[in-house]
Amino acid sequence: MNKLSVSDLDLKGKRVLTRVDFNVPLDKSGAITDDLRIRRALPTVQHILDEGGTPVLMSHLGRPKGKVVDEMRLDPVARRLEELLGVPVLKLDETVGEAVEQALPAGGEKKAVLLENLRFDPGETKNDAALAKALARLGDLYVNDAFGTAHRAHASVEAVTSLFEGAAAAGFLMAREIEVFARVLGDPARPMAAVLGGAKVADKIPVIEKMLELVDKVVIGGAMAYTFLETMGQSVGASRVEKESLGLAEAALARAAEKGVDFLLPLDHVTARAFEEDAEWQTVSGSISDGWMGLDIGPATIDLYLEALVGAGTVIWNGPMGVFEWESFATGTRAVAEAIAASDCFSVVGGGDSAAAVKRFGLSDRFSHVSTGGGASLEMMEGKVLPGIAALTDA
Repeated sequence: MNKLSVSDLDLKGKRVLTRVDFNVPLDKSGAITDDLRIRRALPTVQHILDEGGTPVLMSHLGRPKGKVVDEMRLDPVARRLEELLGVPVLKLDETVGEAVEQALPAGGEKKAVLLENLRFDPGETKNDAALAKALARLGDLYVNDAFGTAHRAHASVEAVTSLFEGAAAAGFLMAREIEVFARVLGDPARPMAAVLGGAKVADKIPVIEKMLELVDKVVIGGAMAYTFLETMGQSVGASRVEKESLGLAEAALARAAEKGVDFLLPLDHVTARAFEEDAEWQTVSGSISDGWMGLDIGPATIDLYLEALVGAGTVIWNGPMGVFEWESFATGTRAVAEAIAASDCFSVVGGGDSAAAVKRFGLSDRFSHVSTGGGASLEMMEGKVLPGIAALTDA
């Protein structure tokens, strides 16, 4: 996965068509509530400016489904980006077309350009060749710094790169993601542990299958643990169980035993009578009574999992141990996060809810890497080739 980098390009006087991920959360008034994704793209955008290039930035926001939705325009993003960069940002009201081409600044101006929401055009998600050609007319070079969309074969991610032969490069954020996953999947420090949680077993089975080929230990938490426990004959009360995934869970357990991989499941649980933040709760060991559901791992499980992580050389984590958004059920996720953060291991958080959890606990800076892509990181962990990365020029 050694790809051409933005640092390898001669940017002076060039328009650099740059795919970024500015899909930021907005409140009801249209104000940005978290600008992390904008800030993560700044090193690449700043580098293009410093080297005399003009970044022509393109991103999606929300799911407008191929229609113009005024509440999903990128104007708030442009304003915040201008504040962070300290240079003018020209926000255009269209994505492609003659008006856009005529509005692009001449070379040499220290200015960034932000196109309108890519997904206003139905051709974006269809990987449309005509849209790709229209986008390609806006740049001399192409850079992709949006790892979070690298698993999508979209026009701005895949189709457009074929029109920049030899000049489709990874931005700094994308390059870091490629480097980290190549390390953990190809040459990890041993012993290696995978901590997997979240709700759905079906979503994680491909990851588990890949991890069983790589790791020494698998630690399971979250709602997905109850499908495994039911497979083993344990009563799990009203906990979430994916009946259709019981066979997959059984096969994964058998595969772990065959490979000699320690496969750890909860010993005890923080349970509640209802899936509510202020629900009555209690801690139980072993089986869960009818009418109660597991919403977090219990103290004995926390001790077991922390002991299992001691001395790990690499830990890759995807999925919380419980409903960490609610304080009564956040203890397990917090304890695991703090233990990984405090260790000397190479630690990777696979985006999504795990990234949200470490941010909530103020631990983001203490992990070796927090991925910017939930779905993309999952597919990387599965060993898949992501179309947005495969399409970039090999170094």
